[in-house]
Amino acid sequence: MPHSNIDPKTRKRARTLRGELTKAEREMWDLLRDLRPRGARFRRETPIGPYIADFAWLCARVIVEVDGDNHETDHGRAHDVRRDDFLRKQGFTVLRFDNDQVNDNPDYVAVSLEKSLEEFLTSQGDQA
Repeated sequence: MPHSNIDPKTRKRARTLRGELTKAEREMWDLLRDLRPRGARFRRETPIGPYIADFAWLCARVIVEVDGDNHETDHGRAHDVRRDDFLRKQGFTVLRFDNDQVNDNPDYVAVSLEKSLEEFLTSQGDQA
């Protein structure tokens, strides 16, 4: 019996995607890893149901997506709406950033992440 409800094809695709991060996804991963000392434990390319989240902090129920040009098409927007609806019904909050935001203004993205995640993050002084 499988240990989860994740389709093996989705799991394999997620594993492949972990090795193929875009420049913006690599930058976002660096920003998210900077939050580790404050308790953030994000995973890359994480299967959740039939979808693969770019970055997921499972215990906080937060997903961070980095969107490329394919999300700007009618089909891409419709897919994102269905996907976000599914993820919200699973109890997740979805934060979205465009590739250009991440690549061109990582400081803005870092501040936005910190503000959105503040209820889950510990302060630097809380570390033992």
